[in-house]
Amino acid sequence: MPELPEVEVTRRAFAAQIAGARIESVALGKPLRWPLGIAPELLAGRDVHGVRRRGKYLLMELSEGLLMLHLGMSGSLRFVAPHEAPLGPAGTHDHFDLQTSKGLLRLHDPRRFGAVMYVAAESDPWARRLLDHLGMEPLDDSFSFETFRAGLKASRTPIKQLLLNGSVVVGVGNIYASEVLFMARIAPTQPACEVGPRKVRRLFEEIRRVLALAVEQGGTTLRDFSAPDGMAGHFQLQAKVYGREGLPCTHCGSPVQMLRQGQRSTYFCARCQKAG
Repeated sequence: MPELPEVEVTRRAFAAQIAGARIESVALGKPLRWPLGIAPELLAGRDVHGVRRRGKYLLMELSEGLLMLHLGMSGSLRFVAPHEAPLGPAGTHDHFDLQTSKGLLRLHDPRRFGAVMYVAAESDPWARRLLDHLGMEPLDDSFSFETFRAGLKASRTPIKQLLLNGSVVVGVGNIYASEVLFMARIAPTQPACEVGPRKVRRLFEEIRRVLALAVEQGGTTLRDFSAPDGMAGHFQLQAKVYGREGLPCTHCGSPVQMLRQGQRSTYFCARCQKAG
């Protein structure tokens, strides 16, 4: 599933190119997770003012209204400018084409868990339902250690699962949660409120560092993800524990282990990652 780094890589790859464009037409394929919420032809003639991100949602600001895009489990966006080779007709797994004066933006999603939704504004009840519960943005200057520490202190949820649920900080998906907990030397099953103060500080720092590195590396490509220019991510080549079950820990040499938490795979080193 594309996580925050992949979504941010996606945003950066086309946001500047599409800014200022005028929408010429919208074509829909098979239904996605949620309906568009507006007749596609009504979007024609509106201008794209910019694209920002909140958690794993891309928010495309229009001259009237807002498009919210989510990549789901297997989605990816491609953007092709008029001077580039065209993408060709939409295929079976292409479900949203936004033709603009500056190029074509296409959502490709084999599993159809992604979505494109129109709302009048971010204050719309549907937008608030999807966005209001999200925690802090780890790559923003507003990422506060004090708020992060208080969020951990207030929860007995295992630290790995608290990171995944996004209520304290967004974007620490399954791959990155295993990685930051290893770097901070925290056992993934430890209740969040029991993590010691030095490790809380280190975890805060590693979340920002690891996610920034993942964005720099173009995200993680395990199966489906590619950026709007078609390039795959390379963060998986930097992984210390994720996907390395049975291989030696890069720190102590002990075999990396794997356990299931909430039906998600967690990779860790039992010697390096102790409670405390």
